[in-house]
Amino acid sequence: MDTFTFNTVGRIVTGAGEALLLAGHCRDLGVDSVLLVTDPGLVEIGLIAPVEQALRDAGLAVTRFAEVREDPPEAVVEAAAALGREAEVEGVIAVGGGSSMDVAKVVAALLAGDQPLSAMYGVEQLQGGRLPLILVPTTAGTGSEVTPVAVITTGETTKAGVSSATLLPDVAVLDADLTLGLPPSVTAMTGVDAMVHAIEAYTSRIKKNPISDNLARSALGLLSGSIRTAVHDGRQREPRAAMLLGAMQAGQAFANAPVAAVHALAYPLGGHYHIPHGLSNSLVLPAVLRFNLSEAAALYAELASVLVPAVAGSDEARAIAMIEYLESLIADLSLPATLADAGVKEDSLETLAQDAMLQQRLLVNNPRDVAYDDALAIYQSAFGG
Repeated sequence: MDTFTFNTVGRIVTGAGEALLLAGHCRDLGVDSVLLVTDPGLVEIGLIAPVEQALRDAGLAVTRFAEVREDPPEAVVEAAAALGREAEVEGVIAVGGGSSMDVAKVVAALLAGDQPLSAMYGVEQLQGGRLPLILVPTTAGTGSEVTPVAVITTGETTKAGVSSATLLPDVAVLDADLTLGLPPSVTAMTGVDAMVHAIEAYTSRIKKNPISDNLARSALGLLSGSIRTAVHDGRQREPRAAMLLGAMQAGQAFANAPVAAVHALAYPLGGHYHIPHGLSNSLVLPAVLRFNLSEAAALYAELASVLVPAVAGSDEARAIAMIEYLESLIADLSLPATLADAGVKEDSLETLAQDAMLQQRLLVNNPRDVAYDDALAIYQSAFGG
């Protein structure tokens, strides 16, 4: 067996209503004042008020930052850090989707030292520590609550990642009650995002390991078995809990066996067209999987035993059956099937391919090498027509 390292969160707590018990975790961490990071939409629908009130009722001082938006720019991160610094908070809590959790991770690091954000980008460039950190996801997708990565928008169409084990939180809390009101489209997009995390972790060329493999397979089973019900009848707690657990397991998997070409080609779609990250992954997923078949058919066939267990035959036949299953799932979830359906312009495909080639930290993990011409061909295949 190859040598490998597996890092994950110190404490994981699951259960309905656990988001109202965050004060206990704060006390365990020696924290009496917190910065609560979230987004205005969750405040508006009343999801944040009970959590914030429970913290205050337990005697904690709470400073709320609710200005996170999708694909958070550096200005949002800096504003949150400034607020936390002014309030002299001792810890950071995020309640929200991947964007809120990513902002909270970086803010916890910014508040613990004097390293500027611009110096943190890249792999293990973060110096120093961070404040105590608790992450509470309200979507079942990014797995950010158990990953050491935060993605920040750095320009008009560009993003950069801060990747450091320091960003792994002290506590991740999975409370299915927070996801019961999630709209079907968001449930679908984030759920497919989590499935992509599992698939890419399982086939990661550089850091694939047996722990991530087992987590990826378990995640795919939970997600594929629950996503249709969660999308079409989202008030059921059991499938919502399964989605959260599956997304978290997929997050643990790819935190240690990193994602690859699907994500590399998805990022430019978000940058240029502001397509939600999960949908961006969904749009290029089948085309990337088909591109990878020559190198990854055996691994895809192993995953087919989870997604389409009744299918027999050669590795290639089973791998193709897995891809067709995913295409059928995307259709069942009423997600756009092609880049054209999502409003992408055909004359932008070359620019997208150029931008995708900037994501070398991801492309090196892909089971098959991806050159510019390959990226363009994948986008052309995903464009449809």
